[in-house]
Amino acid sequence: MTLRVGEVFLKIDADQSRTDVEVQAMTLAPIPTPAVLWRKPPVLALAALRGTALGRLGEPSTASAAAWAAAGAAVRRLHEAPLPPWPGVSLDETASSLDSECTWLLANGVVPADLVTRNRRIAEAALRPWTPVFTHGDLQVAHVFVDGDEITGVVDWSEAGRGDALYDLAILTLGHPEHLSDVVAGYGVDVDLDVIRAWWSLRSLTSIRWLVAHGFDPSSPGCEVDVLRSQM
Repeated sequence: MTLRVGEVFLKIDADQSRTDVEVQAMTLAPIPTPAVLWRKPPVLALAALRGTALGRLGEPSTASAAAWAAAGAAVRRLHEAPLPPWPGVSLDETASSLDSECTWLLANGVVPADLVTRNRRIAEAALRPWTPVFTHGDLQVAHVFVDGDEITGVVDWSEAGRGDALYDLAILTLGHPEHLSDVVAGYGVDVDLDVIRAWWSLRSLTSIRWLVAHGFDPSSPGCEVDVLRSQM
């Protein structure tokens, strides 16, 4: 998790291999990232970024359309960068995760069965071969900082690796479909919107068990369960 203490972000992760990835990814990424101040396992200290988060899941974003477009442009620069030297999550791993999480959801009744089965069908559109690019891997809207219409930095790079470009775009716009057109306009390349929507379903289905286990409520307004409902 990441905490802000004054002008410092403290990233706490007991898995130091993830921190290794985070530091290396920030070094390689061609977009603004926070400066590393010090590292004392399990804590990584980063300089706080100027501005505020682009938004939060479950809350309306107050950022301008231009800021969302700037985020799309930043993601495009990242995807055009040379691939990082380490792999990302494979298609087979993604399919296996979808299968196991949907099985758990149905067995435990956490989400209505019709939401699970319908969204699983939608999610399967994301399970197709993709050309790997340098992806952030967890590009939640809260991880992108803006000042006015300017992107000042992106945080939380521990999931970075080789992955599907449309996954990054989907995670950035998860719960904020009204800004998808702004992001795509900034990205500057035609993309398959159905695949982005499929990733919305897949991400939501595969996140719920972790959220419940860690004390978060995926059924809060605008969050994962609402995303699944909106896909219906």
